[in-house]
Parts: sequence; C-alpha cells; structure tokens
Amino acid sequence: MIRILIADDQDLVRLGLRTLIDSEDGMACAGEAVDGLAAVAAARRERPDVILMDIRMPGVDGLVATQRITSDPALAATRVIVLTTFEHDQYIFDALRHGASGFLLKDTKPADLLNAIRSVAQGDALLSPSVTRRLVREFVTAVPRTGIPHPALDNLTNRERETVTLVAEGLSNDEIAERLVISPATARTHVSRAMTKLGARDRAQLVVFAYQSGLAK
Repeated sequence: MIRILIADDQDLVRLGLRTLIDSEDGMACAGEAVDGLAAVAAARRERPDVILMDIRMPGVDGLVATQRITSDPALAATRVIVLTTFEHDQYIFDALRHGASGFLLKDTKPADLLNAIRSVAQGDALLSPSVTRRLVREFVTAVPRTGIPHPALDNLTNRERETVTLVAEGLSNDEIAERLVISPATARTHVSRAMTKLGARDRAQLVVFAYQSGLAK
C-alpha cells in the first residue's frame, strides 16, 4: 500500500487528489496539509511514502517544506513530488536540488499522476520524461553551474558516467538500455550503483549532480 500525503492550500485540489488516490487500488491518502509547515508536521507524524507538494502556499511554502522533509533522516524513505500550475515555475529546479523526486503540472492526466506516484514510490524514475526534458534544460541553463565535480564522480565507471548523462537527458531505463545496447536490467543496475556512489536519493538528484558537475551539457 502506497500512502500519500497531499499538501495544497486549495480545498478543491485536495479533495480531487484525495478522491483519485482513495479510489485507486494499492493507494491510500495519509493525510492533508494546507501549507508547508503543516506538511512537514504531517510528514513527521504519518511517515507517508509520497508527498504531493504544492509550491505556492501561504506561510511556509512548498520549497522550504521540501527542503525540511528531505533533509530529515527520519524521513529518508519519503519521496516528494512537486506540483505546479505553471510550466515556467522558477522554483522547480530549486525543489529538485533540495531533494524533490520530481515534479508534475497540475493539469497532468489522472492516470499519469497515479503512474508517477508508483514510480517515485519505487525510486525508479524522474517524472514525465517529455516534460522533464524540456523543463530541466530550461531551469538548469538558467542556474549558474559551479563547474566543480561531485567529489565521488571519480568513483564512477565510464559506463556509469554515460548512464548518469543519459538520466540527465530524461531517458528512462528502457531508453538508456536501447541507447547503450544493454538490457534494461543492466541499465537499472548502472543507475542504482551511480546513485549509491554519489549519495543520490533518486534519479532527480542524479540530474542535479550531472549538471552541476558539468557531466551533462
């Protein structure tokens, strides 16, 4: 059972998400929060598997809440999906940098949202590849890069470096396997090993590491 916490200041949005989640087999709503402060408190109390986090909320916003949640060792197993109304929300890249597992637009189709929740709960994929590729490029190019390689970058094999670069392009494991002419299982292994060596929570942080280190262009 995947337990999901909903954090959004709009009553109708929370109601719609709760109805969708509670009607899906294998999922349950773990609670609701109307702002970032309440979201952090609920996360610590309920220990949900996934949090659907709005960015623009009164008081403590979703970005600050995401940072507090992902930096809490007690919530290491909790994943955050950032929800946004606008494709050009300036906070998306910061949310990823602070540990969010990905983001979705609020007009995402219900079936795609449910699939994204499952993927993030499994730690398996950065969300919405077609949207991710476009938005990550936009926001990453807008943020100054340090050019300083991640200290553990030298621990990656050449194939793992290739894999991280492809993850940064928004490719799924199946697409990486096709590009590198390897099996999907081998692609998953390379991604998993790279995450372990770099200390990444998920694929989203691999993207951040790749761009900040100059591995991805």
